[in-house]
Amino acid sequence: MPRPSRRLITDPVFGPYWGGKLLANVGIWIQNIASAALVWQLTSSAFLVGLVSFAQFVPQLVLTPVSGAMADRGSPRKQILLGRTLCTLGAAVLAGWVLLTPEVTDVPPWVVMVCALVVGIGFSVGGPAMQALLPSLVRKGEVAPAVALDNLTFSVGRAVGPAVGGVVAATAGYGVAFGLAAVGHLVFLVAVFRLRTPGAATAPGPRLSVSAGVRYLRTDPVVGVLLLGVTAVGIGADPPVTLGPSLADVLGGGPELVGVLASGFGAGAFLGFFVQAGLVRYLDHAWLATGGLVLLAASAVGVAASWNVPAAVVAFVVGGVGLTLAMNGITTLLYARVPREYIGRIMALWLVGFVGSRPLAATLNGALTDLLSVGAALVTTAVIVLGAAAVCRPAVLRRPLPPS
Repeated sequence: MPRPSRRLITDPVFGPYWGGKLLANVGIWIQNIASAALVWQLTSSAFLVGLVSFAQFVPQLVLTPVSGAMADRGSPRKQILLGRTLCTLGAAVLAGWVLLTPEVTDVPPWVVMVCALVVGIGFSVGGPAMQALLPSLVRKGEVAPAVALDNLTFSVGRAVGPAVGGVVAATAGYGVAFGLAAVGHLVFLVAVFRLRTPGAATAPGPRLSVSAGVRYLRTDPVVGVLLLGVTAVGIGADPPVTLGPSLADVLGGGPELVGVLASGFGAGAFLGFFVQAGLVRYLDHAWLATGGLVLLAASAVGVAASWNVPAAVVAFVVGGVGLTLAMNGITTLLYARVPREYIGRIMALWLVGFVGSRPLAATLNGALTDLLSVGAALVTTAVIVLGAAAVCRPAVLRRPLPPS
């Protein structure tokens, strides 16, 4: 009988891994929001703020497919250790640079971008391995609650990290904020180092066959639709970070308000965990996936129409709920459809879609904000996400699995 979520959290294998990943995700969002606020303070350019996200997430487009194939064939644990070491290094170097610079205004923006790139490379190396390792951390039949708990680490990270990053950056300074991010990565690094689990399944075929995952999409087109959906989720999740400084400036705030806006989105994502627990009794994961995308699109429109801080925060909360519903629905459907020997490569494409879409969305949002307005960027995001929701409708996602 599958164990409830509270039992999984206290499990001696899954529990420490989950707790370490939770702190690492909080650290990622501390660095994200502090980097965005710092570059905005240095340049007052939404486009350059977008380039920080571009630097962090563009490695997903290049490295993730290869690391996904490695996760299917090698040791996911060792791969996670390597990736998280790079993440720790990127955050720690940035913290040291800022702390050793007498005036924060003398910090070159390119340093922030290079350190974001190092963190992005680390995430690209270890990300698919984390996804491939997940089923081996729990018993058969417990993948769905494990997926929900795994996504909860992202939700809590989005809720807590931006608020902590904004407050710490405004009070103790940016260097301390980046130092906290490094500590979060380091804790997860230690947790994974102590982890002892079976290796990933070995797939037949030539070693490091990246193309095998792409070829599998021809076998089951619904998997491709699900990957399109998670790409739209990544696009819909970008505005709280890239557009946060611009929105805060329009609403008359500083780094603290940037953190509040992003944390509103994260709080909604945390709330979505409980909303999903109630809805899953009545709706299947196909409806959760589609409904979550619709809420993300509605959130972008709501933020664009907001006239004050409370209205913007409420709109971001709605978007956060949509993020959790869509992510849990899409990810659970993927684990149910994809054979174990391909899961690393398919989840690598999942990361390419979710995280790799961020640099493109960040660049587009920054450019539209500088050229037109922050409202134009938000409406564009809503149109893209709503179009994906139409493609990822329940009737498509429920199509039966192809013959073996």
